[in-house]
Formats: sequence, C-alpha cells, structure tokens
Amino acid sequence: MDKEVRELEKALEQTWDIATSKFGLDPYPTRFEIVPSTVMYEIGSYALPGRYSHWTFGKAYHKMKTMYDFGLSKIYEVVINSNPAYAFLLENNSLLQNKLVIAHVLGHVDFFKHNAYFSRTNRRMIDDAAIHARRINEYEFKYGRKVVEDFLDAVLSIEEHIDPYFFIKKDARETEDEEKRAPTPRPFDDLISAQEREAMAKAEAAKEQDKQKQPEKDIVWFIMQNSPILQPWQRDVISMIHDEMLYFVPQMQTKTINEGWASLIHSRIMREMDLPDHEHVEFAELHAGVVSPHRGQLNPYYVGYKILEDIEKRWNNPTAEEREKFGREPGQGWAKLLEVRETENDISLLRNYLTEDLCEELDLFVYELIDEEEWTVTDKRWERVRDQLVANMTNFGYPYIEVADGDYDGNLELLLRHRYEVAELDLKYARKVLEYVHKLWGRPVHLETVIEEEATTLHYDGEEHSES
Repeated sequence: MDKEVRELEKALEQTWDIATSKFGLDPYPTRFEIVPSTVMYEIGSYALPGRYSHWTFGKAYHKMKTMYDFGLSKIYEVVINSNPAYAFLLENNSLLQNKLVIAHVLGHVDFFKHNAYFSRTNRRMIDDAAIHARRINEYEFKYGRKVVEDFLDAVLSIEEHIDPYFFIKKDARETEDEEKRAPTPRPFDDLISAQEREAMAKAEAAKEQDKQKQPEKDIVWFIMQNSPILQPWQRDVISMIHDEMLYFVPQMQTKTINEGWASLIHSRIMREMDLPDHEHVEFAELHAGVVSPHRGQLNPYYVGYKILEDIEKRWNNPTAEEREKFGREPGQGWAKLLEVRETENDISLLRNYLTEDLCEELDLFVYELIDEEEWTVTDKRWERVRDQLVANMTNFGYPYIEVADGDYDGNLELLLRHRYEVAELDLKYARKVLEYVHKLWGRPVHLETVIEEEATTLHYDGEEHSES
C-alpha cells in the first residue's frame, strides 16, 4: 500500500505539471484522500462531508452501497467544489484507475474555478455545511428530533424550486433598497408642487405594489420570507437549505459540459504520461467505458466529450465558408475550448454547438410513449432533437412552478402556478407536495396546472384535496 501511495504521489505531481504547463489549466489546490467504499458512498450520498442528517441521505447511501456490493455500479471518485478542492479516491481502485481519476478531478476543479456559472459559488461550503449541521442538531435537541425531521421533510419536498439567478436578482433588490434609503436629488425638485409630489408618491407606491405581484420563481425563498406561521428557527432552517441548494445549482446547470471537459482532460493528460505498456491497455478500456453511449439514456460524459472534441476539430480546421464569414483562423481549437469551458452551460452548449453531423454520429432521436402502450421513435430531425434535449434540461428537468400570489383571495392563501409545457404533473406527487407546502404556509394552498389539456386548479386546505 505504501508503495502504491508513493506511486500515486509521483503520478499526481506529473499530472499537475502536464495539466498546468502543457494544457494551460489553472485548478484550485486539490487535496486527495484514499478512502474505503463505506466512506466514499457516505460522501456521495450526502454530497458534502459533515452535512446535516436526514433519512433521505441514508436511503441514497444504502442504494449506492447495494449497487456497489452487487457489482451493478461503482463510484470511482468524489470531488468537492471548494478552495482548496477535496477529492476522494476509492482504496480498491487499481493504480491506473486512480491515476485516471486524478487527471479527471483536475479537469473538474479547473472547470469549477473558471466557468462563469460558478462565479458566485460559496467556496467555503464545507465549513458552512458543518455549521448548518451543528445548528440543526441544536434545534433537534431543543424542539425534538421528530419535529425538526418533519419540518425538513416539508422543506426538502420543494428544495429544487429555487431561482438559479437568485444572486442577480438579490443584487438588483439591494440596489433598489439602497436607492430608496438614499434617493438621488433631481434638478428642479424645489419647483415641484405639493400636489405633484403626492401624485408621484402614489404612482411609485402603485408601481411597487405591481412589482410585488410579479410571479416569484424561488418558492423556497418566498416561503422563508413571507410565511405567516414560521418560527425564527424554522426560517433559519429554510435559509440553510436554500444556501446549500444555491451551491449545487451551477453543478446542476453544467453536468454535461463539466463531465465532458473532465473526460477530455483526463484523456489528454493520460496520453502524455509515461505509462507502462500494460497500463495503456487498461486505460483504453477504462476510458472507453467512461465515454461510451448508455442503453436507454444519455451518458453526459459521452455527449459532453463528443461535442467538445467536435468543437476543437472544427476550430482547428475551419471550412472556407467559416474563414470568410467568421474570420476563423486554423489551429484555434484549444483556445476555443478554453473559452467554451469558461462561458457555457449545458443548455448553451447544446444550443450553440450540437450540429446535424453530431446528431447523426451520436444516433440521437426523439422517442415518445404512443397510446400509453409502447415507446416509439417519433423524430430524428436534428433541430427537433436539439430542442428536445434543451427542453429536458430547462429548470434542471423539474416542473417550472412559481408563486403567483401570496395573498390569494385576500385571505393569505398561497397560489402556485405550473408553467405547463406538454408534460403534465404527476398528480399523486403534486398533491403530496401541496400537503408539505401547507405545513410551511399554514393556510390553504392552490396549484394551477393543466390536466388532459384542461386548465385545472388543485386545492388543499389542510384536511382534504379538491380540484376545480
């Protein structure tokens, strides 16, 4: 084991040197730890070391561990987006597997550091998650574990319904508040009559009232701020869940491009390393397994890797038309890839760089359930395939639901609205979530949606469900 650790340390130094010197990567300092499978799957299920305890994490752990024990799946590495970054290697990986994982991790960490969607990420979230866990433990001691766990059940039922652009809107709100506290004097203010000032004040108040009636995408934040029944400790718990979800949002927005970039980087680094002959064969088999299509589902490693490779090829060898129309010079492939890794997310990557030739090469198509009997390929036009992939990734694949009114019928009832786009809600699931939302709001809740092509509103008053 000591010999293998020394080999890994040597490989890490070589990998870091190749990544930074040859490919111009600039990752955060990264700390690696070799751990047994029990620790690996614990970290994987909690997503952050030291996070608060909840039964859903235990459920995820046992699912991952069972899959591993029966040889159905395996986590080779876990990397934490922080500064410094932390990565965990599985102790029963082969030496070559861990070498590849180290190269893959450096690709991830470089992406975390430079991609624009991570620019507002809390790089100290490991510390904050531990603080959150400690505070939640204190609330469990004070109010009872069952009380806190039931409340967490309700909050976690809507944790995905946050605004990915929360920080932008937060900055705008703070700017507006600052302007209200210190209004800028205008020329000739002294010439405005009292009646005109009163009319302007009324117009401003009406404008503010209309603004408050605008739909709110961030349901978690809205309930935290406006629920009429929450106690201070409950608002604190929601705030902690909201902060942690904002940490995960960029990772949800960039799954395909992030994995594609890390896979591209590990392939380039491993080819530059001085590997023994037998490890070249093992690397080829392992790499092929990572970036190969999966039956019945899209493999983000494969799709991201192929799109990035295609971008590099097209910018290295532009056509005569591209040279004339865009002024594209040959040999700019790697520079373009560095730009893409900095500016794109999954949706923009697919929208901007998935081509007709790539769709054919990847054998992508749209399939649908026909007459509730069998799945059938319904379209192979590349534009339709691209648009369907983008639609599936919009709002991370979750239904787009927003707060339409926090004072519905003038009775402090909560009205939610589902932005229906072909896919209907799972009604059993939706009704259960309405029950949880009622626990958080304390008043009747309503959800506007579409069922069998008819506008429908689901109601829950705390005792029974109804529809209209």
